[in-house]
Amino acid sequence: MHKSKAETGSASRGDLRVIKKYPNRRLYDTDTSSYITLAEVKALVMDNEPFVVRDAKTNEDLTRSILLQIILEEETAGVPIFTEQVLANIIRFYGHAMQDFMGSYLEKNVQIFMDLQQKMSEQTKGLTPEVWQQFMNVQSPMMQGMMGTYLEQSRNAFTQMQEQMQKNSEQMLAALGLKR
Repeated sequence: MHKSKAETGSASRGDLRVIKKYPNRRLYDTDTSSYITLAEVKALVMDNEPFVVRDAKTNEDLTRSILLQIILEEETAGVPIFTEQVLANIIRFYGHAMQDFMGSYLEKNVQIFMDLQQKMSEQTKGLTPEVWQQFMNVQSPMMQGMMGTYLEQSRNAFTQMQEQMQKNSEQMLAALGLKR
């Protein structure tokens, strides 16, 4: 079961914005005492604003459901991030023994990529479109260095996942009285 930031302790109750979802599908922001749209929830995400979406009647955490709804709208509205093949492969991991590892691996890789994007943004402030185009040229040594760092971090995340799988396999075999 997914726990919110408030439940896991990564954000204190005072820092966490609470949005209530009512049966009529409307979202109510308790901080502003007003109804908000899904686009406004997306703006909270974009602004790194910590929030939780709760069912107004049951208090059930609906945050993941709302985030998935935002992704669905983004995927169908314009140029999607995920190809059909990527989506099919993700679906194949549900119920698979590797599901937890895949989730962790994707999370680490997305964070690594976000860190790379932040570094690029910091290093390219004030660039004109022409200079930006030159910067984005894959032949650029700086770009190659950044991408190399990203690929190395991605490889490290995958290696960590493999090591964890190996450790879990050994523990399972040992528990069954079978050792390699």
